[in-house]
This record gives sequence, C-alpha cells and structure tokens, in this order.
Amino acid sequence: MTRFSRDFIFGTATSSYQIEGAYQEDGRSLSIWDTFSRTPGKVFNMDNGDIACDHYHLYEKDIEILKTLGVDSYRFSIAWPRIFPEQGKFNEAGMNFYKKLIARLIESGIKPAVTLYHWDLPMWAHEKGGWTNRESVDWFMEYAEKCFEELDEHVEMWITHNEPWCAGFLGYHQGVHAPGHTNMEEALKAVHHILLSHGEAVSLLKGKFASATPIGITLNLSPVYPASNSANDRLAANNADGYTNRWFLDPVLKGSYPVDMMNLFSKYVHSFDFIQEGDLEKISIECDFFGINYYNRSLVEFNAASDFLFMSAYSDYSKTGMGWDISPSEFKELIHRLRKEYTNLPIYITENGSAFDDQVSDDHRVHDSERQDYVEKHIWAVAELNEEGMNIAGYYLWSLLDNFEWAFGYDKRFGITYVDFETQERILKDSGYRYAEIISNRSI
Repeated sequence: MTRFSRDFIFGTATSSYQIEGAYQEDGRSLSIWDTFSRTPGKVFNMDNGDIACDHYHLYEKDIEILKTLGVDSYRFSIAWPRIFPEQGKFNEAGMNFYKKLIARLIESGIKPAVTLYHWDLPMWAHEKGGWTNRESVDWFMEYAEKCFEELDEHVEMWITHNEPWCAGFLGYHQGVHAPGHTNMEEALKAVHHILLSHGEAVSLLKGKFASATPIGITLNLSPVYPASNSANDRLAANNADGYTNRWFLDPVLKGSYPVDMMNLFSKYVHSFDFIQEGDLEKISIECDFFGINYYNRSLVEFNAASDFLFMSAYSDYSKTGMGWDISPSEFKELIHRLRKEYTNLPIYITENGSAFDDQVSDDHRVHDSERQDYVEKHIWAVAELNEEGMNIAGYYLWSLLDNFEWAFGYDKRFGITYVDFETQERILKDSGYRYAEIISNRSI
C-alpha cells in the first residue's frame, strides 16, 4: 500500500462544450464546435453539444456526485462564447453561471480549478481568422482579463489552455477537430498564437492583478517509441516526438522551437515571420505548475509517404475503447524525462482516464472493471513517482461524466459516472466508487 500526503490533490475534470448544453441560453453565441458538429461527416452520428449532459441546468446534481466522490478539486472550463458572445461585448448572464457553480463548489469544500480555453472558440473570432490571426491574442486577453476580474478571488488554480496540440494540429492541420482545416502553415500560426496568449495571460494575472493564484498550462503528452531499432524507425520516433511533444514543450519550458522540426515543417510553411521578436520570451514565462494530460504511449514506424515520415505501428499492448495502448510504465518514463530535460515545477496530471463500452447491468450498476484497472494502475504510477521525488502535486481523473467526445460524439464514454443522454440520469460506475475509496483512504 502506498499513501498520498494530505496536500495531494485528487480531482475530476470536464470541459464546457462537452457537458454544459444550453447552447443558446443566457446570451451564449455559437462556438466553432457548434458549427463543426453540424457539418455532415465531421462528428459521429451528427452528434452535437446542444444538450450534452445539460450540466448548465443540472450542475447542482453534478456537485452532489463530486461530494460523493470526496474529491479535493474539480477542474472545469469556461465557455468563451458565454462571456463574450460578440467581440468586445461582455455578457454578465454567462459569467453568472460560473459564479454560481464556483460558489456551490466552495460551499461543498471543493476547490475550483478553472481552464480558460478548452477549444470552444467563439464563431465571431473564427470568422476573423481564429487562432491564425495574431489579433486572437488580444481577443483572448480581453476574455482572460474579465475572467480574472470576476472570478480570481474564488479560484484555486488557473489553466490558460488545454492541449494546444489538439486545438492547433487536430483543428488546423489534420482537420478532425473544429474548425476542420487541413493546412500546416495555419496550424503552426494557430499554435504560436495560442502559446503566446498563454504567456500574456500569465503575465496579466501576475502583473496587473498581482494575484497569488497559481497559473499554468496543460499539454497533452504521449511518449513516443520506435517499432524497431532501425535507423528509419528511430527517425520516425524523433519526428513523432517533435510533432506531438517537443513543438509544445520546448517553447513553453525552454523558450525556443525545436530546429529539427522547423526544418521539417518549412516544406509547408512559406515563412516563420509570425514568430516575432520577444514572442518566445513571453511564451516561456515562469508559471507556478505544469499540467499534463496523459492517456497512452505512441508506437511508430517509418513511412516515406507520410508528411513527417512516421505512422502508427502495430502494438500488442492491451487497448482502451479508443484503441489506445494501456501504458502506465511509459507514463512514468515520460515524467522522468520531463524532470531530466524540462522542468522542476510541480506537475499536475490534469487528465487521465479511459473510454470503454459501458453498459448498465440488470442490477442498475455499471461494472466497468477495465476502467477501474486502468485508473488503479495510473494512480499507482503516480504514487511510485512521488516516492521517487518526482513532485506530482495532484491527479484529475477524466472524466466526471460521460459526455460529448468531440469527433466521436456520444459513442465513446470516458466518465466514471454513466449518463443516460435521453433521461439525463446519472449512475456512478464501479470505477467511481473505487476512486472514492482511494480518495477516502488516501492510499492505493
């Protein structure tokens, strides 16, 4: 048995578009995901977040689940189109929802951890070029400033951006996320402006607001391994690591973009002039912690026909319902690498979890033994990392609720709470009961 200290944070996480619904209420305007999910062929079954888990109306019920779990903290995101439904037009009704949510969390002894951007860019911003337009940094700053002004005194921890890789590369390069573009140059500009807006927001909170509230960023990281020891596969792994991990780690934690990847990307980019003088100093501003979303390792092999010379390789590991390798030991290797090469900041695991094909059984329970096993293995890894002095400050299980899983619609369930999307009934799964037990005992 391994114990967790009293100050270790156990939590769960969600995001606004995935759970809130109420997409036209209280002045909210459309986001890029509202539009993307209505585009035929983009989202499984043409699903959308119009209602989702109806958290906007049922948040008190969801806080009761958080209390049952006994979590220390709840991580959620704010919907930008609720706060600024038009450029420069603040919407108080939208902000009031988050004030009510935060007040009820605090009453319940649960610390609010707030993400400013979890991909729901307002359509008005997209129509002006979205993240490819450098002015997006100013739009984001206006939004961030209002959030800090209205909420900072009650927020335990701020996260500027969730997974810029997804917002940038899945959204603008691979086209599988909103806005659905397939242009590498756009993707690199979008990523750069997202990272720049991160740095500016940190600077604003610490400068103008002189706030002591911890602030950082969350990157999704996937340790990459070559399928064989051949020179080709090792090159493939280097490039995959650059595309997935180093293109984000290096600017945020080292103040530079990796030159090998700039060389590789330059075939698709006419000019790197969008990286202006002083930008990288802003992006690499000192933060208070570093957030990591971890789901799986990546195994790759060489492919000469691929843009960046790598493709996924066959792996004999056990898989989640997403087809992702279950790889807790590689998670530990990732943390060791980060400590050796990148940062001494406290690390929060801001997301970790798994999708499986959950069914409600005859006894009206959800017996999700595979998820329970996944969660236990990864929490055990966190405990071992802390015994090794790796300073993991907290763990947020993804997700509190089954929800809208982006391009997969409602086909993939990541929750430790089962949601019947027809009736909005919530059923805590076996993994949820087990997580509550781990939190209560503070040991695994």
